[in-house]
Amino acid sequence: MIKHFKLLYVIFAIKSILYIYSLKTLLMIYITRREHFNAAHRLFRSDYSDEQNLQVFGKCSNPNWHGHNYTLFVTVSGEVDAATGFLVNLKDLSVIIDQNVIEKLDHRNINLEVDFMKGKLASTENLAIGIWNEVVSPIKALGATLHCIKLYETENNFVEYFGG
Repeated sequence: MIKHFKLLYVIFAIKSILYIYSLKTLLMIYITRREHFNAAHRLFRSDYSDEQNLQVFGKCSNPNWHGHNYTLFVTVSGEVDAATGFLVNLKDLSVIIDQNVIEKLDHRNINLEVDFMKGKLASTENLAIGIWNEVVSPIKALGATLHCIKLYETENNFVEYFGG
């Protein structure tokens, strides 16, 4: 009989935790800021010949570089502040993105001029990861959680990164 009550207590405790977790999840809100920048890059490996680079990366391996008009979406999550009605002030989020991303990337050569991309292949995937690493701490300091970096390289190609 005592074992039965202990089992019921454990089941009740688990259900309570799941209920509280689901309420917290329901109270979670997401907000996204969109920004734009233009940058040049070249997809290539220095240990490959020009022919190998062309075979693997296609015209994106052009030794004379090429550029994109990128669209960046930064999504943060958290709870709405009762006093302001905001998750975060979007002006503050915009400043973080501008100072940590746009100023470093806009009208730059990603391979040569962007500090957080040094030594990395300048793919959109690696760029999204690099952007995440640049903004995750300042966003946390705002009291929010970085949820997703979505980076459009073209209207047809984009990457989503949810941290790692």
